[in-house]
Amino acid sequence: MAQKKKTKIGAWIIVGVVLVGLAGFGTGGLTSNIRTLGTVGDKDITVAAYQRTLDQQIRALSAQFGTQISFQQAQAFGIDRQALSQVVQTRTLDNEAAQMGISAGDLAVFDRISAIGAFQSAGGFNRDTYRLVLQQSGQSESEFEAEIREDLARTLLQAAIVSGVPGAAAPADALVRYVAEARDVTLLRVSADMLTAPVPGATDADITAFYEANGDEFLLPEAREITYAWMTPAMIQDQMEVTDLAIETLYQDRITDFVQPERRLVERLNYADPAAAQLAGGRLASGDATFDALVTERGLTLADVDMGDLGRDELPANTADAVFTATPGDVVGPFPTSLGAALFRVNAVLNAQEVTLDEASDDLRAELAAEAARSVINDDFDRITDLLAGGATLEDLAERTDLVLGQISWTPDVTDGIAAYDNFRAAAEALSEGAFPALEVLSDGGVFALRLDSVTPARVPPLQDIRADVAARWQLQAQQDAVLARAAEIAADLTADTDLAALGMTPRVESNLTRRSFVEGMPEGFNDAVFALAPGEARVVDAGNGALIVRLDAITDADPTATDQAAQRASISASIAAGIAQDLFDAYVQAVQQATRITINQATVDAVNAQLQ
Repeated sequence: MAQKKKTKIGAWIIVGVVLVGLAGFGTGGLTSNIRTLGTVGDKDITVAAYQRTLDQQIRALSAQFGTQISFQQAQAFGIDRQALSQVVQTRTLDNEAAQMGISAGDLAVFDRISAIGAFQSAGGFNRDTYRLVLQQSGQSESEFEAEIREDLARTLLQAAIVSGVPGAAAPADALVRYVAEARDVTLLRVSADMLTAPVPGATDADITAFYEANGDEFLLPEAREITYAWMTPAMIQDQMEVTDLAIETLYQDRITDFVQPERRLVERLNYADPAAAQLAGGRLASGDATFDALVTERGLTLADVDMGDLGRDELPANTADAVFTATPGDVVGPFPTSLGAALFRVNAVLNAQEVTLDEASDDLRAELAAEAARSVINDDFDRITDLLAGGATLEDLAERTDLVLGQISWTPDVTDGIAAYDNFRAAAEALSEGAFPALEVLSDGGVFALRLDSVTPARVPPLQDIRADVAARWQLQAQQDAVLARAAEIAADLTADTDLAALGMTPRVESNLTRRSFVEGMPEGFNDAVFALAPGEARVVDAGNGALIVRLDAITDADPTATDQAAQRASISASIAAGIAQDLFDAYVQAVQQATRITINQATVDAVNAQLQ
């Protein structure tokens, strides 16, 4: 089925033509003397049509990128060539329709024009509005009506081309059978504790062979040897003096964070009629109804009546006492409110909380000290920058300022110390040898400067340096190979009478699996294995740290005519038919274009494009 980007059948909808024509670059053409770019058969390619199509495609591209695309950017994407190709295709169909004698009558033209919103007034189609809009867009009535007539004729031609496309029932049935076929399987996990003999240790030859065959597994990434100088608020905040008065002032400024009065989780059910509220309250009191049931009767949900957690001063004065003396689960009221009579349910009590000044003092002191440290660093920023500009090295900074010198062998996997900061990692990755160190800011208000000393390329360490790691990897692989071999033995002897309990295996049964099913915990390739099996066949799937035996127990064929498959079948059939119709239409247009004389004045096209720069 053709998948490439194509002009959609019926895309020349007249309303779109009008709106784009009225809102585009304008229809006056390049100059009063140059109105065409060329011809297709007996049809002219107008400058106005090219401009409208170009504008439409630039608007579509701008919408795709979420920003206005300039004409130069559109040219880089080939939009000007696409627009010209589309106009040529349109005029090819117009010429073909004319050659075949296909035309639309005056009544059809009027019906189409009178349905366009731009020409409507309070009483419907308005001829004066019609003339005014066309005049403002630079089109005459005769030109516009000729376009409408050609659009209608072209639509008739398009419909005739694709109307004979047959249905796609057979391929749709085949796809539904493929997609919806279901299978029942039995799954058995095989682990290392089911091996009948221990896996021997690696010999020197084994280790060497494994190292040589799997060197990429031990590859060390490129490392950047970096010298840095840095200072963070945490490094110097212990040196900051914080007065008790400052701590107390901050505590009072944020008193609501430390002293919180009792609050209640409250729901409110309103009734416009006070009598209805009284009746509802009586039903609650007698046990004839619950609060939840009353909410449902009103056509509401609990989310609709939830008021959240409220303090006493956030409730009306006439309800606050009742709500704050109620216990969780109690319903009080009804009470008059601005929204009518209301019942209030208390769901929970949030006890009053108070953190004293003494309890908060240490945290507040640390916060103030950190803020003071950030201020000191900020004040030193210009001085440190001037030192770097004057040629000071990072070592000089460590001697003459509070910056601390350090070194790191950095890779993207290193996230300790200064490498925990995103700012540092980004700078380290972009750093080049010989670059002039610059002072940069860390996310916590600290500062740092870097120097790249050298780059160690990605490499595989010598075997003697990683021998223990290679031996451990070999052992894991040898164990996995042994597990897979044991699983293959079990699968070969697996029958309906096999005593799985004696093998220490517990079967897991999965039913009605389709090719799109997801079974949690299954290894890669599980679905492929399931649908490659014949009934009764068992296959071993590598599970990474064990093996999985998959046995196919039953196949349930899909029925494309079944009710639950009908919608899927119809969708697939429609998609296939649309694809065939599009391919047929494209082939027809291509054939007609090859048989039609097409002349393009490239100098005029270039002149129009230059006007739009």
